Amino acid sequence: MVNTKVTLSGLMMDNPIIPASGTFGFGREFAEYYDINILGSICTKGTTESARFGNPTPRVAECTAGMINSVGLQNPGIDEVISFELPQLAKIYSKPVIANISGFSVEEFVTCCQKIDSAPNVGIIEVNISCPNVRHGGMAFGTSAESAAEVTKAVKAVTTKPIYMKLSPNVTSIKEIAAACESAGADGISLINTLLGMRIDIGRRKPIIANKMGGFSGKAIFPIALRMVYEAAQTVNIPVIGMGGIETAEDVIEMMMAGATAVQVGAANLVNPYACKNIIEDLPEVMERLKIKNINDIIGIVK
Repeated sequence: MVNTKVTLSGLMMDNPIIPASGTFGFGREFAEYYDINILGSICTKGTTESARFGNPTPRVAECTAGMINSVGLQNPGIDEVISFELPQLAKIYSKPVIANISGFSVEEFVTCCQKIDSAPNVGIIEVNISCPNVRHGGMAFGTSAESAAEVTKAVKAVTTKPIYMKLSPNVTSIKEIAAACESAGADGISLINTLLGMRIDIGRRKPIIANKMGGFSGKAIFPIALRMVYEAAQTVNIPVIGMGGIETAEDVIEMMMAGATAVQVGAANLVNPYACKNIIEDLPEVMERLKIKNINDIIGIVK
């Protein structure tokens, strides 16, 4: 019998599998397919202070071994998430969830994190600093160590629950950003968010996505994500949640060997609604085959 249980900042999980933000909604849609209580946790859809309709369509483009999306953080707003979405999720999912928070100013991050901190079924707050900072020319908070630290420190001052900073891969040094977040008080790091990509409709001679560019995710980015998770885990002494192109139990093992304590599965959910279920069911068998008795023994085993 193998042990798949892991712990993130005191949050005990039956397994390290978490659907990534933006790929699982608020869980209700997937509950129609299987018992979502088998999941280690759920990372809810990115939430901002006000409701957002999102970017104009088309906002999804297929790619070889992946996809580009420019959904634009479509969500009902923080108050609706707290008053309706999270209570509805609690009716069908009995475990603590990870609440993903997005924002376009430090003040918005603070407001949203302070509010979500009181939600009873939220165990961890994941702060997405890949959003454009509207006060500084649209550059993402996560592309600057100084800005990343500023957001981290600000949200830590108004919360009691663990804060995990979700990092952008569109940077020169992921190690510098991760270290800045840890120094500012982050309890953990989540990475990677999507890479910036583009597709062109050669018949129409125009970008496929209305917004021209969007976030590239899927199997093709796995080696990049793995490298960045490894670099971050070698740099910080706080837990790392790894994500980016994970589709199989073998991918989970590889990501954890690179240093991740848990993983998030993203684009795979949009292709196959049973993706997380399949990985969870396959994981013990893969561990047996690799002679891994306790999954915690492999975390960061590659030096």
